Amino acid sequence: MLVSPTVREGGLLAAARHGIREDLDAAMHRDPAATSRLVVLLTSAGLHAIWLHRLAHALWLRPGGKWPARLIAYLSRSFTGVEIHPGATIGRRFFIDHGIGVVIGETAEVGDDVMLYHQVTLGGRSMERVKRHPTLGDRVTVGAGAKVLGPVYVGSDAQIGANSVVVKDVPAGAIATGVPAAYRFPTMPAEDPYEALFRDPALFI
Repeated sequence: MLVSPTVREGGLLAAARHGIREDLDAAMHRDPAATSRLVVLLTSAGLHAIWLHRLAHALWLRPGGKWPARLIAYLSRSFTGVEIHPGATIGRRFFIDHGIGVVIGETAEVGDDVMLYHQVTLGGRSMERVKRHPTLGDRVTVGAGAKVLGPVYVGSDAQIGANSVVVKDVPAGAIATGVPAAYRFPTMPAEDPYEALFRDPALFI
């Protein structure tokens, strides 16, 4: 069945509007400093970086779209302080708090409902053209200044402490802190992993 360009564009616009609403809701839920959706819409550099990345990534996947995608990524970095390679795959309701200094490499894969703080790096440890950046599952939180390096897998609901350096896989639901990061699991029944993260003194080093 043939679909007219008008119908296709209407569907794409509707999907884009829905995605923007989801991202705004995620920001309002995760940022206690957010006072209104309008303020977040106009002033959140993290959200602006995410939206520009979604555009760049769509172009990256099209024939002949890589150069325009790289240009959009470059302009986004200049305006937002966030560097996301257009080849990176980002899930829904992704949120970057503050944003400055965040770097996400080309082969990184990020699940749904993930949150990164400022100066986080999802970086590579290889010069080969292979899968060389991390994969983050759903609902992962990565604290300020943390580095997740190489093709490691961080399982869903894991928490990475501030300034930690992760170079090995982190199981789902674990808390990883330190340099290099070691992981553990919440010690109290039904303890929220995010709250448990703040009981570790290494988080603040």
